[in-house]
Amino acid sequence: MEQTKCLIIGSGPAGYTAAIYASRANLQPVLYAGLQPGGQLTQTTEVENFPGYPDGVDANQMMMDLRKQAERFGADLRSGVVVKADLSKRPFVITIDNGDEIEAATVIIATGASAKYLGLPDEEKYRGQGVSACATCDGFFYRKKTVAVVGGGDTACEEASYLAQLCKKVYMIVRKPYLRASDIMKRRVEENEKIEILYETNTLGLYGESGVEGAHLVWRKGEADEKRYDLPIDGFFLGIGHKPNTDLFRSQLELDEAGYIKTVPGTPRTSVEGVFAAGDCADPVYRQAVVAAGSGCMAALEAEHLLSLKA
Repeated sequence: MEQTKCLIIGSGPAGYTAAIYASRANLQPVLYAGLQPGGQLTQTTEVENFPGYPDGVDANQMMMDLRKQAERFGADLRSGVVVKADLSKRPFVITIDNGDEIEAATVIIATGASAKYLGLPDEEKYRGQGVSACATCDGFFYRKKTVAVVGGGDTACEEASYLAQLCKKVYMIVRKPYLRASDIMKRRVEENEKIEILYETNTLGLYGESGVEGAHLVWRKGEADEKRYDLPIDGFFLGIGHKPNTDLFRSQLELDEAGYIKTVPGTPRTSVEGVFAAGDCADPVYRQAVVAAGSGCMAALEAEHLLSLKA
């Protein structure tokens, strides 16, 4: 069976940064890219808030740059999906979708999280052309424009509040007749004159020639007084949460109620010695590329330190 000192699962900013640091530490890491090489960032267009790119950078190009940097230092980057992980004993045994098994002295989990979508065909059609699941990432492109945020929880309220600082107008599309958010977040959006809350409203679809120009909405769907109308907007933001890609580890690592991997505060260490978590799979708060990259660095340094102690 193949053996490695460090196996990295995932290829977003966290995974590639971990590979860079692990390679420079001579851990000869093996990285499996997963279903979405490059991570969530590959679903957006331009990134303007990652340090080192004063004029912004195409998201896919940035991930290619990180990949090349990891390859330069000798990381073994492979396509493939991890389908099983036995973390009950060391070395850990990782199974790939092609049937290969690898023994790993340390494992860095950087599987990320997936934004929740409504499931409308138009979300995919306009992804990167007006549809976004990250206001912090893409809000800058909608300065002085009109946007809509879907959702009624804390995530949606946070997205709407952030966008209200940049945009001319922010609509919140809420399917219930109330907000599910905490009291402080409710007050924040209700008292913001730039935010208008559309209660009991569902999105049926989006429209536009070369990008989102509006949304097809329905008020009180299925009721006798149901009303359908079009809402002109420039951007459509999903604020219904994220799902961490951690199902594979559910019975082996400590997870929080939402499925995020629990780590020792201030470190990437998980409940199993030798297993580290980096990026969005362990971050329910920030979910930013630069934070993920930093945690990937931490995970690689922790793996190096542990292996030096064991040696």
